[in-house]
Amino acid sequence: MYDIQWPEGFVPGFTDNFCSNEVIVAGLTSADIWPLLAVPARWPEYYANAADVEIHGGKGPELAAGDSFFFRTFGFPVPARVVECVAPVKGQPARLAWQGWAGEPGADDRLDVHHAWLIEDLSEGRVRILTQESQKGAPARELAATVPNPMINGHQDWLNGLVAAARAAKA
Repeated sequence: MYDIQWPEGFVPGFTDNFCSNEVIVAGLTSADIWPLLAVPARWPEYYANAADVEIHGGKGPELAAGDSFFFRTFGFPVPARVVECVAPVKGQPARLAWQGWAGEPGADDRLDVHHAWLIEDLSEGRVRILTQESQKGAPARELAATVPNPMINGHQDWLNGLVAAARAAKA
């Protein structure tokens, strides 16, 4: 199986918070998942923790490498920039990753994140969806100390909603 490609400064284990969520389901493909994930305007349809999504510069509706966008999640306004965007192709996983932030550079409440997705077709008609996020800053340290970890639970809700929306779209 493939893994996430981490940029310098966001390697898990060296940041203030990290979460990893994964599902493997039968009956779906990366092509079924991709349009629901790569079009952020669709996120609020199946994930209650995403709101006010917009892609800047007249781009979209599908994200592309270099795109800047905005959304609200976990109580944070998050401007973000897409740093990896590879649509599904037979024999290789789909990849989507962005770096997002909240707060001013150098501020005590600054949060920096790298959120990555990997969608991989597996044998026997299964798909693997992996999402991981690495975070830096005081808000990340607070999230890491919270039990249960709201990032783990929130991202699991995102995965569950994504799978349910893909199944509904196929029905």
